[in-house]
Amino acid sequence: MDALRAAGHGVSAIPTPEEGAAGRIARQAVEEGADLILALGGDGTVNEMLPGVVHTDVPVAVIPAGTANVLTHELGLGTNALKAAARLGSLEPRRVAIGLLRCEPGPRQRYFLAMAGVGFDAHIVHGLNLKFKAKWGVVAYWAAAMRELSRKLEQFQVQVGEQSFVCSFALATRVRNYGGYFEIARSVSLVRDEFEVVLFDGRSTLPHYAKYLAAIVSGKASNTRGMSFLRGCQMSFSAPPDMPVYVQVDGEYAGRLPASVEIVPDALNLLAPPEYWSRWTHSPTP
Repeated sequence: MDALRAAGHGVSAIPTPEEGAAGRIARQAVEEGADLILALGGDGTVNEMLPGVVHTDVPVAVIPAGTANVLTHELGLGTNALKAAARLGSLEPRRVAIGLLRCEPGPRQRYFLAMAGVGFDAHIVHGLNLKFKAKWGVVAYWAAAMRELSRKLEQFQVQVGEQSFVCSFALATRVRNYGGYFEIARSVSLVRDEFEVVLFDGRSTLPHYAKYLAAIVSGKASNTRGMSFLRGCQMSFSAPPDMPVYVQVDGEYAGRLPASVEIVPDALNLLAPPEYWSRWTHSPTP
C-alpha cells in the first residue's frame, strides 16, 4: 500500500473474508465507480475476482502474493509484490478473452484466465492439504504429486472440434507458464482468442509422466510420443463410467466430469507491460 501511494495511486485495501468473496467485492467496487481493480494474491485470488469484473470496462491488474503466480510470471511482472506495484503506472490495458468452464456437480460454470486442467493435475489439486499449502506453498503441490506415483490414472475422452482423443491429462491453456516453473505450451498467448490444448496419454504415472516431465524441462515436449498439441476455442470432456475425474482452473479445484470449456472473447480489460502486448501482437500465429 505504501509503494502504491508513493507512486501517486489512491488505493483502498479490502480483504477477502471467505472463499468466493473476491468477485462480490470487485463487483461492488466497480458499481461504486472504481477505475482500477487490483488483485493482491495468487492465481486463485485472480480467478475468484473474475465474476466481478468480466464484461466491464474497468481495468484489472495483479500484484503477486500467491503460491505459483502463473499469471504474473506470464506477463513478465515476476513474483516481487513491491517491484510489481512500482510498475503499475507503466502498464497498458488490452481487452482479452477468458475461458469458461461448465462441469458437474451442476449445472455450474466458472470463468478462468490462465488454464483449465482435467485429470492428473486436477486430481493433485483436489487432494491438496490447504493448511499444508498455506505453510509450505508450492512444496504442497509436489508432495501431493508424489502421492500419485503408484496410482493408475483414469482415462477419459476429449472432443476438440471434429477430433476425438483418449487421455489421462488434458490442459486447455491461455498461457505458456505452468506452475511457475515450466513452459508446456510454447506459442499460446492471452492476445489470441483460443486455447492451446495439450493432451497426455498413458495411465501410469511412472514411466509416462516422468518422460513427459523430462521432455518439458528439456524443451522437447512437442516431439514427445504420447503428448498431443492442438488449438481450439471449445472442447468437451466425457466422464469414464467407473471413476470420478476432476477439473481444476487456475490452480483451484472446480468440479468433475462431464465438462466443457470455451473461449469468451472480449471479456476482460487486463493491464500488462507494453512489451508483453507488443511481443505477441507482432508474433505470427504458428
